[in-house]
Amino acid sequence: MINGTPALLYGFLYLFLKISDTDAFPPPLSAEEEAECFRKMKEGDRESRQKLIKHNLRLVAHIVKKYYPGCDQEDLISTGTVGLIKAVDTFDPKNGTRFATYACRCLQNEILMQFRTQKKYQNEVSVNDTIDTDKDGNPLTYGDIISTDEDIVDTLELKFKTKKALEYVMNGLTEREKKIMIMRYGIDGSRGLTQKETAARLGISRSYVSRIEKSATDKLRAYMKKLGYE
Repeated sequence: MINGTPALLYGFLYLFLKISDTDAFPPPLSAEEEAECFRKMKEGDRESRQKLIKHNLRLVAHIVKKYYPGCDQEDLISTGTVGLIKAVDTFDPKNGTRFATYACRCLQNEILMQFRTQKKYQNEVSVNDTIDTDKDGNPLTYGDIISTDEDIVDTLELKFKTKKALEYVMNGLTEREKKIMIMRYGIDGSRGLTQKETAARLGISRSYVSRIEKSATDKLRAYMKKLGYE
């Protein structure tokens, strides 16, 4: 049971929200929106609770599709959704952990419990037994899945941060700042240049490049901090 409601009902939540298609998901909430929803939820606002669930369903599908490509996707998404709902109901913003990090652990734990339950009814098979294969045809064992908990959280955190940072570089900086950041860090896929090389290509002084880069990185750091990424 989750808040008095059978967990099985939540397992079908993704069907009504088109969770099988990531493009149909509502976008993630901003740090401010998320904090406001948790505040209202603690006051008994059920709409805020539903909003937190709906706007984090993309996370469930992402983990299932990326890390369990050969498994039953609908079954795992259903299980992961139960984990997400448990995360929403038990998360405490005062602990200082970001909700995305906490939710990743909860839904991963829910999926792992399902695998462990399957093991229990399969005569306690070894963690080295193959349960599936990855996209390259390599064997995937229970041990592989169990050992990747923290890696998955770290990987997702990095991907979220990178995506938000790149969006800001491309849309939040001045044209000159954006150009220098792209050249310095190879954001367009090319080799990142030194400040001296960047200055030479743009026909400006190295000190000017340094000042613009500092201004851009300060803006980026402030933006990421506003989103809750320290």
